[in-house]
Amino acid sequence: MAAVLTFFVLLALVGIFFVVVYNKLVRMRNRAESAWAQIDVELKRRYDLVPNLVAAVKGYAKHEHDTLDEVAEARSHAAGARTVGEQSSADSVLSAALGRLFAVAESYPELKASDNFRTLQGELWEIEQRIATMRELYNEAVRDYDTARETFPTTFAAWFMSFEPLPYFQVDDSAREAPHVDAAPSSASA
Repeated sequence: MAAVLTFFVLLALVGIFFVVVYNKLVRMRNRAESAWAQIDVELKRRYDLVPNLVAAVKGYAKHEHDTLDEVAEARSHAAGARTVGEQSSADSVLSAALGRLFAVAESYPELKASDNFRTLQGELWEIEQRIATMRELYNEAVRDYDTARETFPTTFAAWFMSFEPLPYFQVDDSAREAPHVDAAPSSASA
């Protein structure tokens, strides 16, 4: 009789353990998914802003078709990305294309002085800052979830209940850096 009672007590403890771990992992996964949803909103704002930037540049830089087409194509590809990994890759390409677009804008003083262009550039900067902050929050949530999923004894329950790792949102930081444009005339030394 004592053996049967011990068996049921152990079974109840294991059941409670799995319920607690399951609920903890679900909360952590939902936190990460919520953080990703916030990033997604800002990315969509960014994608909606890009055609306006291209149109502003196109009005002044009519001979820069390759750069403008590259930005439009990168925006289209990024807007169509479905997974975090695809989004990371597409966002790096779009950031690099936007960097080249701003490098082109440096060559057109009238464009740089345009209120519309400066407003759009300021909006993009604000969006980029929000994306960077939210990316950090998302990656922290993913780290916490993955750490909980991989630590003992939670790892057994996570494996049994098929909790998969979540991907980080990694962006090539060199693509986010503004290109250096030297506006000073070069002097040739003889």
